[in-house]
Amino acid sequence: MTRAYDEIVEFIAGGTTPESVARFEPSQRTKDYVADLIHKEKTAGLASDELSELDHFMKLEHLMRLAKARARTLCGQ
Repeated sequence: MTRAYDEIVEFIAGGTTPESVARFEPSQRTKDYVADLIHKEKTAGLASDELSELDHFMKLEHLMRLAKARARTLCGQ
């Protein structure tokens, strides 16, 4: 499986519009994978590579939330 954050990176690299940013959602597969990482972190702990992946995803997700809020303003939503 690709890293959870690769989807966000691909989305940004592909070029965007305010409308597409406002509508962006990770795939269900990515959502499930990240949920599994979070559950594992809370119960069994994560390997260092998994912890790094989760950290990167969470940082990018925060950035996307900020971008979505700005995009909604730009497109009048």
